[in-house]
Amino acid sequence: SVLFFRHSAESRADLITRQITHVLSAAHSKRRGPPEIYEVMKITYMGIEAHDSCDFDISVHFCAAADFIHRALSSGGKVLVHCHVGVSRSATLVLAYLMLKQNLTLVEAICAVKDKRGIIPNRGFLRQLIKLNGQLFGMLH
Repeated sequence: SVLFFRHSAESRADLITRQITHVLSAAHSKRRGPPEIYEVMKITYMGIEAHDSCDFDISVHFCAAADFIHRALSSGGKVLVHCHVGVSRSATLVLAYLMLKQNLTLVEAICAVKDKRGIIPNRGFLRQLIKLNGQLFGMLH
């Protein structure tokens, strides 16, 4: 399963309780690098230095993030996707995964995620997801 939460990313108890095997951080900082806790706990980590700004091109990370999530889930893993607030960057990457790997339209992906978690991708990210939807499904959806 794919989970995304705000504070669980560095809580050892939460990571253990939720049996997290993989972490995708949309709030990665090259200066800090991945938190040591992941290495100690043998959690596979992928960090994306994404900014929650309407101008930021997060779409360049859609395929790599979707592949990371897909590989983790295919091997029976549990993925935590997080950013600072937990509603824009992380949600955008999960929506892209659902579109690219589960063949959901953007509307279907939003409905699937919204039922489990409040999400608010910023306007720029939403435009990029709409563009992806058009590339995957044509303009009819």
